[in-house]
Amino acid sequence: MILTMDYNFIVIEGNIGSGKTSLAGMIAEKHGTRLLLEQFDDNPFLPKFYQDPDRYSFPLELSFLASRYNQLNKELSNIDLFKPLVVADYIFSKSLIFAGVTLKPEEYTLYRQIFNIINRNLPKPDLLVYLYLPVDKLIDNIRSRGRDFEMGILPEYLEKIHLSYMNWLNYQRDIKILIVDRSGLDFVNKKEDFNKIEDCIFGKKMKIGINRLLLS
Repeated sequence: MILTMDYNFIVIEGNIGSGKTSLAGMIAEKHGTRLLLEQFDDNPFLPKFYQDPDRYSFPLELSFLASRYNQLNKELSNIDLFKPLVVADYIFSKSLIFAGVTLKPEEYTLYRQIFNIINRNLPKPDLLVYLYLPVDKLIDNIRSRGRDFEMGILPEYLEKIHLSYMNWLNYQRDIKILIVDRSGLDFVNKKEDFNKIEDCIFGKKMKIGINRLLLS
């Protein structure tokens, strides 16, 4: 398959455990494109947040806001002419999506003001792919990858994150969005499933706003 020239910046997004990092990595590896992965392993607030959300939600979200901005600002301002396509496993607005769930109203108001100031300087993706999985399968994936600090994630939290994503997606009027229900797909272990998603991303014309595809 030849990559469409319509895209220079593609983001794969989704809830925790939806497979966004795996899909972004598989696309970048197959086509030799630049891969941009979120840096979260060294965030000292993340394990503390899952143990005590009320205490650590605000410093966690601020630290993610800073690290995501620094990474995107650096990487997207240095486009490789020989690898013009960038595939990332997060969008900067992820900061706002999660903050809307984790922060208290007064904290969120301040956070949003900071977000709006720095968001103006970052490019928007040409295509945002949102991978949907039901909560029970998200939990299975989270358990399977075995990160200790994620073992206490509750289904209710994942449901709130999904609703926050959908609320944000429904208000986007200037980017192309592809929502993929991958409930019956195992693109990591089945090549034919990966090919189905890849064909949707690169082989179909998308309109501005939400495009929905149910694959099985």
